[in-house]
Amino acid sequence: MPPPSVKLDSSFAEKASPGTVPNPVLMLLALVLLMCAAPCEPASEALLLTARPSRPKEGGSMTLTCEMQATSQKLGAPVQFCFFRESQALGQGCSHSPELQLPTVWRKDSGSYWCKAKTLAIRVTWSPRIQIQVQGVPVWNVSLETQPPGGQVQKGKKLVLICLATQGTGDITFSWYKGVLGLILETKTQRSLTAKFEIPAVTDSDAENYFCTADNGYHPSISELVSVTVRSPVSRPVLTLGAPGAQAFPGDMMELRCEAQSGSPPIRYRFYHEDIILGSNSTLSGGGASFNLSLTTEHSGNYSCEADNGLGAQRSEAVMLSVTVPVEDRKELLASGVLEGLLGTLGPTVMALSLCCWLKKRLGRREAEDPGRIPPSPVPQVPNYINSAVPLQEQFVYENVNVVSGDEVYSLVYHRQQERQAADPQRTPTSGQNASAIYFKLKKASPADVDYEDAM
Repeated sequence: MPPPSVKLDSSFAEKASPGTVPNPVLMLLALVLLMCAAPCEPASEALLLTARPSRPKEGGSMTLTCEMQATSQKLGAPVQFCFFRESQALGQGCSHSPELQLPTVWRKDSGSYWCKAKTLAIRVTWSPRIQIQVQGVPVWNVSLETQPPGGQVQKGKKLVLICLATQGTGDITFSWYKGVLGLILETKTQRSLTAKFEIPAVTDSDAENYFCTADNGYHPSISELVSVTVRSPVSRPVLTLGAPGAQAFPGDMMELRCEAQSGSPPIRYRFYHEDIILGSNSTLSGGGASFNLSLTTEHSGNYSCEADNGLGAQRSEAVMLSVTVPVEDRKELLASGVLEGLLGTLGPTVMALSLCCWLKKRLGRREAEDPGRIPPSPVPQVPNYINSAVPLQEQFVYENVNVVSGDEVYSLVYHRQQERQAADPQRTPTSGQNASAIYFKLKKASPADVDYEDAM
């Protein structure tokens, strides 16, 4: 280090006060020092130290250069340079390079710097000291983040509070606080813009507002409040069936009530009948949910419900429900079933019989309404045969009652003459008379008359 200026100690002068005899050895030593002080002290202008930048920022780099004047370079011998801050040597010691690179400087690196040059002839010179002040950057824009994000953490899980600063140099002291009043949780100092605080297993009491601060010596910067919510998974729900009476009958309105005793809202409830979902309902503030069902005979079976708040679904135990059918309804159902079976098997036969009866009644009604349409009974006629001693028994047959022409109705009558025991083969029918068919004129035809065969 540079030699101190040679000065006589004041205590020595006091010791050499009048009336006392100075020590010859001390006097000789003082004389030697006065004679050698000027030649031994190097000229300050022979060696100069400079810094780039002259006002370095914290976290940045700085270069020191030890410059020799022209008069000092005439020595011609190799020169080694050494750099110092206060009394501490910098770098790896002395070297032949007149520059020293400091990659990173901090505010604690502020102080007095100087350099030294020496040759193999043990000729040493020192530069004047220079003061270097490292400039720091205040902490700014501090924020608090949580993991998991959003401040939603499950009970028993780990919560991480992350304090971040947008800028700031040097050692930064981070602190975490709980609640609006600021109960301090932890403080740590590190050379970083980010720091973490962990709660290994959160409980219900950890649901609070949190904030953090960061300070690097200029002024503290405070984050905004962050709310942390501790969520609990739902417990196994309980399903109750609210039937109106001791028994459930078709047509009754039944209430299905599902409720989980614990769990953070919102909770979504689902209702099942034999693993087939009936419907769902949600609660935003806790408690249970209900579902109404109008019963039928098909609603007998097992019922269950499910609760889910996003942290895992839980299913209730199955509850059995039997829908009772009344005795009267049973008889009606039985009769209805038998009737359906009969209709299914005898339906075509019954329909055919019904159709036949209807047609029969229809035809009978028409005959009763118009009796004049019944064909007349044959009126026996006794014909006169020429040369007949005994009248013969005749058998008449009516046939084909028709309107022949105009408005007159004729009847064609066929007859058969029974053979007499004593027939006269010589007798013949009267000329122009047909023995096998006789036509009779009956009456004048009226518009009401119709063809009998057409009516039938």
